[in-house]
Amino acid sequence: MPDVKLLLRWFRVANYAVRAMSRIGLPMGPVCVLTVPGRRTGKPRSAPVSPLTVGGGWYVVSALPDSDWARNVRAAGHAQLSRGRRREPVTLTEVTDSTLKEQVMRAYPREVPKGAPMFARAGITTSPDPDAFAAAAGHVAVFQVRPAPPARRNEDAP
Repeated sequence: MPDVKLLLRWFRVANYAVRAMSRIGLPMGPVCVLTVPGRRTGKPRSAPVSPLTVGGGWYVVSALPDSDWARNVRAAGHAQLSRGRRREPVTLTEVTDSTLKEQVMRAYPREVPKGAPMFARAGITTSPDPDAFAAAAGHVAVFQVRPAPPARRNEDAP
């Protein structure tokens, strides 16, 4: 298991840089910024994510299942997904089916090739190959992402 304190410190710095580049409209490959209402304050909280497509569905993975953004998503169920300056209101549902989680994790190294080595360096997987990712499925949080229904789209409009 990874050294969570060290990992959190590294994630904070990397997340800040990604959010800043996204705000000014720089494309970052598959990286998007997920903005979720905080579970306690309701204030918007942002974190970079790399959505991936598996079997026609869209998913995001939280390497640390108890991270603030994952806990906020569980509480709110909705967010905004931004790529550059384009924002899309979405709903998120945690995947509990272990087979589907394994499929999503197995696809991660193929769909997010630049993010896969980070999982291995952080100790979340043993290597950046699909079998190692599938084996780690029980230790991460996977969320299915869907476009928000029309009522939610109007609610989330700035």
